[in-house]
Amino acid sequence: MKLSHFNFNLPQDLLAEYPAENRDEARLMVLNRKDQTIEHKMFKDLIDYFEPQDVMVLNNTKVFPARLYGNKEKTGARIEVFLLRELNSETRLWDVLVDPARKIRIGNKLYFGDDESLVAEVIDNTTSRGRTLRFLYDGSYDEFREKLNELGETPLPKYIKRDTEPEDEQRYQTIYAKNEGAVAAPTAGLHFSKHLLKRLEIKGIDFAEITLHVGLGTFSPVEVEDLSKHKMDSEEAFITKQATEVINKGIEEKRRICAVGTTVMRALESSVSSDHTLNEFRGWTNKFIFPPYEFSIANSMITNFHTPKSTLLMMVSAFAGHDFVKEAYAEAVKEKYKFYSYGDAMLII
Repeated sequence: MKLSHFNFNLPQDLLAEYPAENRDEARLMVLNRKDQTIEHKMFKDLIDYFEPQDVMVLNNTKVFPARLYGNKEKTGARIEVFLLRELNSETRLWDVLVDPARKIRIGNKLYFGDDESLVAEVIDNTTSRGRTLRFLYDGSYDEFREKLNELGETPLPKYIKRDTEPEDEQRYQTIYAKNEGAVAAPTAGLHFSKHLLKRLEIKGIDFAEITLHVGLGTFSPVEVEDLSKHKMDSEEAFITKQATEVINKGIEEKRRICAVGTTVMRALESSVSSDHTLNEFRGWTNKFIFPPYEFSIANSMITNFHTPKSTLLMMVSAFAGHDFVKEAYAEAVKEKYKFYSYGDAMLII
């Protein structure tokens, strides 16, 4: 399959600028792979597609306020710094993206906050947009992290052109987020409300939590026509013994195992044993899933509607079948479903 197979016309007005008013009242398109049928529901209706002892796998990563605005020394130019990952906590080294990149060179200092109490020095140019910064701060490490949280903003995706609003801090986070480390939300999980989770629990659904800290690699454009040449950025993932036990029991009992989001699917497929069960995992994954691909763990998935030529769309196509997904996306555009991070959802069974 080639990159051009994943192109389609997406009207700009279908990109969701705001989340649905209530988390579980986004629209839900249900794709049945066996019957090749498409149904239109609301997200909270997904409970009707699951039976007691079916398993839902959630990504409990937590988004941290990764977007900072600073001023360059001497010129005072406003620079956006997007924190990607911490390289060394002792020396406070971070991998970051800077914008506008052309203005920033090794040795430049950036000042943050009204009192300029946080300073960063550029020590390396790693890519055209990426840099390595060393933060200079007088307090302890905990105080430094507190300062980053205080100065940082919720890292809404770039396609959202409006300013960040107070409600974004809560809505661009799943209600089960625990382990801080993501620079983007695992968006399929944004649709779960406390009430819906409770109803699923009462119905007897089993839950397993894994962690995959979503990086910007998930959203990096594919720039090669031959997909086998695309390299995914690595993201850190953790699958505990407890999670493997819940999931493997579900596999053994031939239950429905539902990956809530492409990040969950990616983590699960990164740690498969030779007998197609799940192993514990702690490390980094750069797994790139595109058609044709044989999935081992999950037999259903929840996901949002993705943008043309994205690696996320490729994974969904591998899971549901390229032609079927193409048909579903044409239907989604026709029915004006909302796309991307704050958009509507799809359940594939």
